[in-house]
Amino acid sequence: MKRLLTIAGSDCSGGAGIQADLKTFSALGTYGMSVITAITAQNTQGVDAVVDIDKTMVKAQIDAIFEDIVVDAVKVGMVSSSEIILQITNSLLEWLPPFLVVDPVMVSTSGRRLLKPEAKNTLIKELFPITTLVTPNIPEAETILDTKIVGIEDMERAAKAIYALGPKGVLVKGGHLLGDAVDIFYDGTTITKFTSPRIYKKNTHGTGCTLSSAIATHLALGFDLVTAISKSKDYVTKAIDCGIAIGKGVGPLHHFHQFYPSTVSD
Repeated sequence: MKRLLTIAGSDCSGGAGIQADLKTFSALGTYGMSVITAITAQNTQGVDAVVDIDKTMVKAQIDAIFEDIVVDAVKVGMVSSSEIILQITNSLLEWLPPFLVVDPVMVSTSGRRLLKPEAKNTLIKELFPITTLVTPNIPEAETILDTKIVGIEDMERAAKAIYALGPKGVLVKGGHLLGDAVDIFYDGTTITKFTSPRIYKKNTHGTGCTLSSAIATHLALGFDLVTAISKSKDYVTKAIDCGIAIGKGVGPLHHFHQFYPSTVSD
């Protein structure tokens, strides 16, 4: 069984963050482990509070995993401060996992800033160059590049510009555009478009976390990047279609849709 590690923030409502990552790892037949970078108080309506974990504890968690267990791939999600980003980078350079997928979580769906402004450059300069794949959505890509993205051609230019910052691959996610969901992948040579029908359903909390975790999982399972992205998009699309209507706001997607139906859905 492949072993996946998520380094990310905790979502106490279970829809995003490490909870979504662990559900994804399990749903795709792998063993999940976690390093918590922050604790959030959030639910389907938004993020109310965030407390960072001290960088020494982040290091201790990472060391505890790698000293004992072979890690087949790592996904990094919410990392809010420069100190934590530097510690994660140094630790991963020490332990050298075979695959690293970075989801540059910057702002929550409800508008709460999750990455401190001064930490953006640290994320770009330190973590991106050791990353197998970085997976920004359009607002995140705009923040990384300080530019505006309004269409597919802009997404392609953004993917190339982010690739120039050091990662081996870039997936710019187009969920914020109108029409079909189009994602743009660039590997330094070729632009690949991934298109899927837009699902007009409400319960999409945790989509970005889930997609990046699924890609990391499929890489660990031996698939190349294009295939890993394609399989992961299929998984996420079905999980959105089966989204779970809990709470008063945006509910989560259904990570275990292939095993049992949701009893509460759109």
